Amino acid sequence: MTNKPNSIQQKENLVVKFVGDSGDGMQLIGTLFSDASALAGNDLATFPDFPAEIRAPHNTIPGVSGFQVHIGQTKIYTPGDLCDVLITMNPASLKSNLKWAKKGATLIVNESTFEDDAIAKAGYAVNPLTDGSLKDYHLVAAPITLLTKKACEEFGIDLKTIDRSKNMFALGMLCFITGRGVEHIFHLFDKKFIEKPKIKEINKTVFRAGYNYAETSEVVESIIDVPPAGSTLEKGRYRNVTGNVATAWGLLAAAEKSGRPLFLGSYPITPATEILYELALHKSLGARVFQAEDEIAGICSAIGASFAGAMACTTTSGPGLSLKSEALGLAVMTELPLVVVNVQRAGPSTGIPTKSEQSDLNQALFGRNGEAPLVVMSASSPSDCFYAAFEAARIAMETMTPVILLSDGYIGFGSELFKIPKMASLPKIHPPIAAANDPNYKPYNRDPETLIRQWAIPGTEGLRHRIGGLEKEDGIGNVSSDPLNHQKMVTLRRDKVQKIAERIPLQSVVGEETGDLLVVSWGGTRGATLKAVQEMQAQGKKVSLAHFSHIMPLPKNTEKLLSSFKKIIVPELNDGQFVNYLRMKFPHIPLSQYNKVQGLPFTVSELTEQFIKIMEVK
Repeated sequence: MTNKPNSIQQKENLVVKFVGDSGDGMQLIGTLFSDASALAGNDLATFPDFPAEIRAPHNTIPGVSGFQVHIGQTKIYTPGDLCDVLITMNPASLKSNLKWAKKGATLIVNESTFEDDAIAKAGYAVNPLTDGSLKDYHLVAAPITLLTKKACEEFGIDLKTIDRSKNMFALGMLCFITGRGVEHIFHLFDKKFIEKPKIKEINKTVFRAGYNYAETSEVVESIIDVPPAGSTLEKGRYRNVTGNVATAWGLLAAAEKSGRPLFLGSYPITPATEILYELALHKSLGARVFQAEDEIAGICSAIGASFAGAMACTTTSGPGLSLKSEALGLAVMTELPLVVVNVQRAGPSTGIPTKSEQSDLNQALFGRNGEAPLVVMSASSPSDCFYAAFEAARIAMETMTPVILLSDGYIGFGSELFKIPKMASLPKIHPPIAAANDPNYKPYNRDPETLIRQWAIPGTEGLRHRIGGLEKEDGIGNVSSDPLNHQKMVTLRRDKVQKIAERIPLQSVVGEETGDLLVVSWGGTRGATLKAVQEMQAQGKKVSLAHFSHIMPLPKNTEKLLSSFKKIIVPELNDGQFVNYLRMKFPHIPLSQYNKVQGLPFTVSELTEQFIKIMEVK
């Protein structure tokens, strides 16, 4: 073998996974590689996967942190099933992630960490780098820590800083193997470390050392080239964006389009905190952010801001939504606009904070005392979080109704290329704001068609009114304990939410509107279900996909659509919450289900296997 790669292997797409101990910087180099791939013109999707423990024991499997990225020449819908390149920084990361590598995959391994103690902690009886167990892979074992130390000699830095830099050596190796030049990475270094020039130079030096090692050693068999997406992407300005950041941007856009100031009242909670962080950066756009002392204070401050005329929102995850349930009932009773973003995680209770599930649909639909209907929506991908947040805010303000938007950790932390829309392309939002000195104004008078009440902004002349959590007298809004009035108000609030079905699109279908199998999905599973359905359609199978974003109320054509297929399967990352909701709504329609509750997303291969099985059942 020569000291240069003897071939270029061109691939339509590539899946890379970075894994190492917590603190090894896998999220950082994963993000840098993703951003560099975006600058190179590839489409992409990412999936960060890190432990729930703040500091798990060093060199143990519970402490392994990972970041998976799928880049491609064509449209990318998922972070990928199995990886083509696996970068492992210690024995524990190899032990826990080898099962996610394809046979024949390239393994870049930091052999400096494969010492007896670390090997034993990972559960190996012998060194896997020398026992022949990796013969089915292309093993690139390099003394990364040792070579990083050598590269840093000129800087005279401490061993801790050197150890923190070894991830950049691995990134340099990867960029050579994948045909990435240094210019995009160095551009990203210049931006990220603009206020830390010495750290920037250290990282550049270590990255270059890794790049040169891969180029001059005999360990690399071929360069893997993934051409840019080119014509497969619409022309426009793109950015690699996480779902949480996109959610924040969607809320900002809705505030601008409604003419109402944005207020966020929230308490930090994994995996939703980044929405709070992002909105706090945009005071120049009129965003007001209040970090409350707890979840209850967060939502109550938002309700108060909504009463005062703001586009109000609060963000949380499942445990926080539980705490917000009483205040949600107050928002329903007062009929004030409010957006509650729930970035779901594995439960119950504290559960697994850094792992994703579709665990809170039942809570969103039914988790309040009394008859307290509200709108429930879901986002389907990191970039869709922008449009879902915008739509949730539009519905909340135009219909004077609380809206729960369900995201999840998978799409909240994950990222993909996002085509930044022009503000002029987004629709105006028209809150029903009461006019000053309206002689006919009463706080609970309603539009006869939509049942929507008007929004009286405090301080507006002639609109003095009473509001609170006790039942309201129809129209006038005075406190009422009259049983017939209570019945009427319960019905009015229910019917108002149901009438919102007139304002949302009919449910669309990928494929024919009739056939052998309909796959029904919702939320962050869209990428995997869509890819699986497309693969089966390419094989000539009569399979279609209905992916739901609007859950309460459902689109008007839902029953007709479900009735048009021979078989229906509902895959969910929970124990069957959406399928049981559909069974409650349409008991005469037989529905099958496939459920996964592992804190992991679906793979395309497992879904395809399940869909084929159900089609073969007579």
